[in-house]
Amino acid sequence: MAAHFGSRLRKGAATTAVAAAAVAALSASQAPGATGEDHGRQTAAGAATAAPDLTTDSSGDATGSSPYYTDLPPLNSPEPSPSSSIGTPVVRGGSEAGIPATVLDAYKRAEAELRASKPGCNLPWQLLAAIGKVESGQARGGRVDANGTTLGRILGPQLDGNGFALIPDTDHGAYDGNSRYDQAVGPMQFIPSTWAWAGRDGNDDGKSDPNNIYDAALAAGHYLCRNDWDMSSTAGLHSAILSYNNSQDYLNLVLNWVDYYRKGTHTVPDGTGPVPEHRSDDSTPHHGTSPKPSDPPSGKPHRKPHEKPDGKPDEPREPGGGESPKPPAPPKPPVPPTPPQTPTDTVDHLEDAGTAKLTATAGDAFAERIGTRAETKAGKTVGKVRVRFTITGDTDATFVGGERVAAVATDAKGTAHAPALQAGEKTGTFKITATVVGRPVKGVDYTATVTERTADTLARTGDTPLTCTPGGEFADQVQLKATFKGAVADKVAATATLIKSDTDATENDKGPYFKDADGKPVRTLTGLRTDGKGLLTLPKLYADDTTGTYLLRVTTAGGATLTVELKVAPAADSSGDPGTTPSATPSPSASG
Repeated sequence: MAAHFGSRLRKGAATTAVAAAAVAALSASQAPGATGEDHGRQTAAGAATAAPDLTTDSSGDATGSSPYYTDLPPLNSPEPSPSSSIGTPVVRGGSEAGIPATVLDAYKRAEAELRASKPGCNLPWQLLAAIGKVESGQARGGRVDANGTTLGRILGPQLDGNGFALIPDTDHGAYDGNSRYDQAVGPMQFIPSTWAWAGRDGNDDGKSDPNNIYDAALAAGHYLCRNDWDMSSTAGLHSAILSYNNSQDYLNLVLNWVDYYRKGTHTVPDGTGPVPEHRSDDSTPHHGTSPKPSDPPSGKPHRKPHEKPDGKPDEPREPGGGESPKPPAPPKPPVPPTPPQTPTDTVDHLEDAGTAKLTATAGDAFAERIGTRAETKAGKTVGKVRVRFTITGDTDATFVGGERVAAVATDAKGTAHAPALQAGEKTGTFKITATVVGRPVKGVDYTATVTERTADTLARTGDTPLTCTPGGEFADQVQLKATFKGAVADKVAATATLIKSDTDATENDKGPYFKDADGKPVRTLTGLRTDGKGLLTLPKLYADDTTGTYLLRVTTAGGATLTVELKVAPAADSSGDPGTTPSATPSPSASG
């Protein structure tokens, strides 16, 4: 799908030759050197190779190498200028500088989100705009509803291997309506297999939809920012664009649009943006070079039916005087050569490669890594095969780097080791599925478990006795420190209960108590959690009118337990006798 720049120059240039020279110079100044790697990807010369590679489709890009619009930006700068009066701004320059309002808002929103979540990426919204321009003409000129969803599907051709990549259906037609083959979908033209892991919810409606410009723009931004690529560097920018569509012409074209949009843009109403005309899979000449049906083809004079080359009519044939000569049979199209078999073509199934039990405490890294082996039907291992590892289930666990999908090539022994797993704060089990990229063969499922944080020891941070008078409040709050094997036990769940006795851990119905949000007494607190230093400070304690010694028991996940003694006693009188209760009325005078 090589782009033919010479046939796509915009109208308005002084001459075709001048325009071609200018575009060629701009493309040459922006085009990086590219080197093909053994798995068919291209990377910019000098770019660092990231590991693991998170590209997940068989063609090595987000779009499945689907066609794209090849129209180049105008050679003149947009040069927008504000109006001197209130109202619609006056804009000088080409209409291509106008981006539909909702589409532009989606690009800028995605840039802002990524500036916060992945600041090292330095993604400019102009890059998203450039890709959106060549992929869908800015969602077909901004034909979106108020929520940013396209008015009708934007689909690429089916990827059936006939001139395009071969990608059998992966979404059961959910996104593209095609249950046989995948098709690129939406304003940023994601193939369903990539959207399955790269999709994002950009408009906060609770779902990720490739047909929504907010979702698609945010997903494209995250896709471009993976592998720690930095868009402020030439190598990072080129590597990211090539990962989206692995074509040197595509890279040059996107860079041209980035440069154009950086010189100035303006908004236009949704649905009124310009739509490009020419695609990378269209080899028809454009801009007046195509002969009209009535024009003489190839410069030869047009012959009417039954007319000889000298312009005289054919002589009539006698009935039965012989048949007219049959036109020669059209030549048979050449049979395309059978492509050589790749290592991926030989894989029959995947097998586990001795992965141990996958268990980690919340917030910790998993000690074990997943190993998966690619094998032929005869059980022979296969190297240089890309294996995709996908995390699924209700979990916030990720691979190191924050991604939920990673693709790793098998080594000389046919084994691919997934990146290290990092547990989140959600406890429970989740699944990791290993599949072969670009080949629907039997994969392997792994189960991983995240357990809650625990403590094995609790201790008070102070030793001041905890005392109170009836109906009063305890002066000191109870503060404890949790540890696990001597180390700080942070974010550990705990429960505090005022119990009846050392041997009866049921809740007491009298004595000290905590207060709930309404000020009512409560004697059991749940949902407590130690802080980052392993400290747990309980709310204030209060006493009812009963006196005596009471027990507060605190327990944590993991079994750590501490029982704290609380005393409620009348205040001592001025003579220091703790057993005497001061009189409520003043004593009679000595003269009395």
